[in-house]
Amino acid sequence: MFAVLKTGGKQYKVQAGDVLRVERLAANAGDKVQFNDILMLGGETLTLGVPFVAGAAVQADVIDEIKADKVITFHKRRRKHSSQRTRGHRQKLTLLRVTSILAEGADASGVMAAVGARTKLPAADVVEAPAAAEAAPAKPKRAKKAAEAQE
Repeated sequence: MFAVLKTGGKQYKVQAGDVLRVERLAANAGDKVQFNDILMLGGETLTLGVPFVAGAAVQADVIDEIKADKVITFHKRRRKHSSQRTRGHRQKLTLLRVTSILAEGADASGVMAAVGARTKLPAADVVEAPAAAEAAPAKPKRAKKAAEAQE
């Protein structure tokens, strides 16, 4: 049996026992995660989702968090001196081993859903500044010039 799952904006065809590298997930090594966005199930019968197969899931164990190979981009503009730029990037990935493919009953499995890692905190999670900082009197701007003008 195989499944086509969607994660990180990409689609993967997987079978039980496969090892795959996906965009970074919010899970640690040793955790068990479940992918609920299943586009297709295959085997003896083919099941297509519209857009997802209801009740289907793919469960996997997190092996490790790794980085992809470095991608170097080089920009050079003709006829302009010192207009070169080199940039490097290493994408963070999560290494997974697929353990099982569930055709139904994914809601009752109790396994953590696989979600992408957050890069920024939403505005509701931002911690407010202490009240003591707000109570401190603000220094007037141009205090030195104001003092000189008074003399």
